[in-house]
Amino acid sequence: MKSTLVAALLVVLAIGCESGSLVKRDIPADVETLTKYFQDAIEEIKTHPLVSKAQDYLEEGKAQITPLTGKIQEHADKIQEQIQPYITDIEGKVRPLAENIQIQLSPLTENLQAQVDKVQAKIKPLANDFQEQMEKLYQTMVDQTKAMLPSQ
Repeated sequence: MKSTLVAALLVVLAIGCESGSLVKRDIPADVETLTKYFQDAIEEIKTHPLVSKAQDYLEEGKAQITPLTGKIQEHADKIQEQIQPYITDIEGKVRPLAENIQIQLSPLTENLQAQVDKVQAKIKPLANDFQEQMEKLYQTMVDQTKAMLPSQ
């Protein structure tokens, strides 16, 4: 790689020395183009091995993790098998408790609903009576307002 760079530098110098007959403004453009080309080539050389190393590193990590995932799954299955009897036992104990609570709460909810229905039954006639009184009051106000207006 170093020899390539040295050779390229010598080529650039040789071109620069022999191009004395060229217009001065053309020389910097050519040198700049060659410089950019060599910089791009150097960057390409630098980045290529890094990408390859990173890919190798990822593949090694994947190769190391793959057997572990199988072992973790085996352990998870074993733990689930060990816990399953406890879960079944807890489920067996909680289900009757939940049913018992539901049986005890059912009369309470029915009683509450009955009380709400009674309150609604008492309030409905009062609300209707209030509405009738407001309508009569409104009609009285309308009639009195009409009576105050001059006849046309």
